[in-house]
Amino acid sequence: MSAQPGFWVVSRHEDILTVYRDTERFTSSRGNVLTTLLAGGDSAAGRMLPVMDGHRHRELRQIVLRALSPRMLENTATNVREEVRRLLVQAIEKGECDFAADIASRIPVGTVADLLGVPESDRDFLLTMTKASLSSDVQDADEQDAVNARNEILLYFGELLEERRRSPGADVISVLARGEIDGVTLSDEEVILNCYSLVIGGNETSRLTMIDAVRTLSLHPSQWRLLRSGGVEPARAAEELLRWASPTMHFGRTCTADTELHGMPIAEGEIVTLWHSSANRDESVFHDPDTLSLDRSPNKHLAFGYGPHFCLGAHLARMEIRELLCALISHVGEIEVTETPLRIHSNFLTGMSRLIVQFTPPPLRTGEVPDFC
Repeated sequence: MSAQPGFWVVSRHEDILTVYRDTERFTSSRGNVLTTLLAGGDSAAGRMLPVMDGHRHRELRQIVLRALSPRMLENTATNVREEVRRLLVQAIEKGECDFAADIASRIPVGTVADLLGVPESDRDFLLTMTKASLSSDVQDADEQDAVNARNEILLYFGELLEERRRSPGADVISVLARGEIDGVTLSDEEVILNCYSLVIGGNETSRLTMIDAVRTLSLHPSQWRLLRSGGVEPARAAEELLRWASPTMHFGRTCTADTELHGMPIAEGEIVTLWHSSANRDESVFHDPDTLSLDRSPNKHLAFGYGPHFCLGAHLARMEIRELLCALISHVGEIEVTETPLRIHSNFLTGMSRLIVQFTPPPLRTGEVPDFC
């Protein structure tokens, strides 16, 4: 059995920015996560946004951005606000809930499903497959289970695309189906792969940050009181909670020519991994990085990456986390985690799959919230 190739670990904030900026010397077109890079490359390379660079990447990104612009998402924000408050009220009435399953898992996947035009009846299936594709709730899970989950998502979007080809709408799938680059319509494979990318990317960062945020606020009561009292705006608090959680631990690149980074020679073809979980605690960028400061400013975290591959769904994720914080401010007085959380198993993502929480209503009348909510 041949040994797997080694890889470089880039941990400093400044060095990671250098790599992200330079898509000529550090390409994502051969894969962007450690698992696929070590396996020899990504089968979707050159057809899916996260694993392509150059002209085609820029053109395809513009197509998707038009469908995910802040103006296009105005109605989505209202829907998220209503849904997160409905689910939170239900959890308070129950007395105790699994925040991960009952709330955090419902909001991001529901939002992305709305944008993609996924029927309500298919969303539990999509959530299950999405979670299984990148992580597991158990240690030593069979990698084939993740492969099967990814294939199920691709097959599902293939069927949905056929429907949109026959009867297009205003959803993102229809936008992609009509998309053209240099006068040529996107292929079925390109549409399907980028739907897969959107549902994965649009779910994981938001979901895992939401779960981590609730646990973090329960462990930092002074910061929770600061947020509840209006001492910090939810939008700013959301940025610190994204930095704190850093749910996407790393991304990867392949070096295209012999080069040097921070004094170290890197050879053509070698794998370079960029560790957000380290950069977001870099003391040269963040004062007292191991202290939660919801009013931290500036906050140049890398939870959404940086440069040409900056997360397309960043605006959406920020909006979802902000609406969660506003709902907590409005409806919750105390947060208590009543059982030891269960963590996911992944070398790409970090977070919790189960978080049993008891929310206590505030002593003041529900609805008395700061103006910014």
